Amino acid sequence: EVQLVESGGGSVQAGGSLRLSCAASGFTWAGYAIGWFRQAPGKEREGVSCSSSSDGSTYYAESVKGRFTISFDNAKKMVSLQMNSLNPEDTAVYYCAVAFGHYSITAWGHTNSYQEMDYWGKGILVTVSS
Repeated sequence: EVQLVESGGGSVQAGGSLRLSCAASGFTWAGYAIGWFRQAPGKEREGVSCSSSSDGSTYYAESVKGRFTISFDNAKKMVSLQMNSLNPEDTAVYYCAVAFGHYSITAWGHTNSYQEMDYWGKGILVTVSS
């Protein structure tokens, strides 16, 4: 069974930093995209960042470019999201997700792209106060 387990997160003041991690298990190494979505109350689920297993290319939503950094530890099969310069607009539940097969990382940011994901973590809350 595929499992994605998030850790980290918490509460921080604006300008602070947090690091999220996601431990992936239950599938063999193959072509896939893995990364993060987030959803705030009353808002749609949006793609934040992802990485391609085939070439290591990465995608970042425009709203987080220059502030967030995604990384993937091949040995531990853990994907992490370092979040710096956080602001209240980053407050949301963050979800780790994976899409198998041929998947364009650019599509991660498309509206309703969450419907293309194959597996999800349970989500973890990030709260940023003013």
